[in-house]
Amino acid sequence: MTAEPVTTHQSPSPAQAPPTVRASLSPSRAADFKTCPLLYRFRSIDRLPERTTIEQARGTLVHAVLERLFDLPAQGRTPAAAGDLVAPQWDRMVTEQPELAGIFDGAEPAGPVEFLRSAAGLLEGYFAVEDPTRLEPAERESLISAVVDEELLIRGYLDRLDVAPDGALRVVDYKTGGAPREAFEARALFQLKFYALVLWRTRGVVPKVLRLLYLRDAEVLDYAPDADELVRFERTVVALWRAIEQATARQDFRPRPSRLCDWCSHQALCPSFGGTPPPFPVGVAGADPLRDARSGPVAPGADD
Repeated sequence: MTAEPVTTHQSPSPAQAPPTVRASLSPSRAADFKTCPLLYRFRSIDRLPERTTIEQARGTLVHAVLERLFDLPAQGRTPAAAGDLVAPQWDRMVTEQPELAGIFDGAEPAGPVEFLRSAAGLLEGYFAVEDPTRLEPAERESLISAVVDEELLIRGYLDRLDVAPDGALRVVDYKTGGAPREAFEARALFQLKFYALVLWRTRGVVPKVLRLLYLRDAEVLDYAPDADELVRFERTVVALWRAIEQATARQDFRPRPSRLCDWCSHQALCPSFGGTPPPFPVGVAGADPLRDARSGPVAPGADD
């Protein structure tokens, strides 16, 4: 599909939850619970603050540049044009979130100049795997949602959706980290299957391709789901939500140590590291709030 032009469509308005819906779940929060129930609690129930890392901010910046790149005429989508967008997009982000200016504190020798240079380097990885002059994305940074099991709203943000002339869908997700390792690849594919399920339930079309673009190493991972797989995945999502509800009712969110603990911001409160979680909040319903559809402490686009 990369070599074929795709048609342009206006992004649809986010689906409205019917009155019977009592909960919502995003792929990031669902993946949190799968990875570690206690992490889900810290993020979705306790709402503990997490300091934005340089890597998260860089991911958000690169996503913003790639989104703006497709505002340019096709022949103007060059590496140089993308590079020219880096500094203005960072200035916009800092204006909207002044706290981002502090991410470099104590990060020597890294600083703003090196940060912008590294973001531009990731954009070079993008141009190594795609030719944006031959693409017209149907949607970018688009919020999509669907109701499953008659009462659970699942929703999230697509980095990009391409629609071929024959109606085939391709979901594209940009990853600014390195080439996939097993734990991260499984989480990334879970996220894309989540999007595929939403698209299938709302548009009646199973995406032909789920594509992960790993910009740092200029690698592409394509996955082709089918309807039977999405039926099974839907059951998994519903079962996952029921497990979250049970854990909330029992106030029982246990840690699940793994290699991903190295990136956790809450080790000081985790029993696996000798910590004690805060008291469980009073009156928590357990629903994943709608504003959590996009994960991360920074603007849309930050990598998990």
